[in-house]
Amino acid sequence: MAPPLDDHVLGFPNYLDYHFRIRQMAQNILSAIPPTTLFLPHIKYSKINPCIECGACCAFYRASFYWGESDLCTPNGVPSELLEKLNDFRFCMQGTQGSKPRCIALMGIIGKKVHCSIYERRASVCREFVPSWQEGTPNQECEKARALWGLPPLTPDIWRSPSNFPKAA
Repeated sequence: MAPPLDDHVLGFPNYLDYHFRIRQMAQNILSAIPPTTLFLPHIKYSKINPCIECGACCAFYRASFYWGESDLCTPNGVPSELLEKLNDFRFCMQGTQGSKPRCIALMGIIGKKVHCSIYERRASVCREFVPSWQEGTPNQECEKARALWGLPPLTPDIWRSPSNFPKAA
């Protein structure tokens, strides 16, 4: 049986002082971490990456790719239950083939707030899509999709910082 705690816990006069000191230490540690490495809910992330508000490319183009990128062939590949067969060598994301495409993995409202439900497992065609001005040049495909959805074209100043975030919604 453990002995009862006395009035001094680890050298502190009482239990509340101990918890206050632990909290103070945690705040000191967090204040030493650069803010760019923390999630800060007061920052509007669309100002960092406009793709979080957009999603137009996911609801304008057919997302087709080599069948070997699917989880039928590659562990943690694109989920096969979200795919349609194009031919013997290619799949496309469900919903992206037709006159009014919208990828089945796109969640949210285009032009407001979107995200990809399979972001870590998305196809190369999605990974390689570069939004306008992210790499210093315009992308006509991005601008065309945005225009269809009534969104203004991106400008170079939207990509000021940070420079190491994902390429697509």
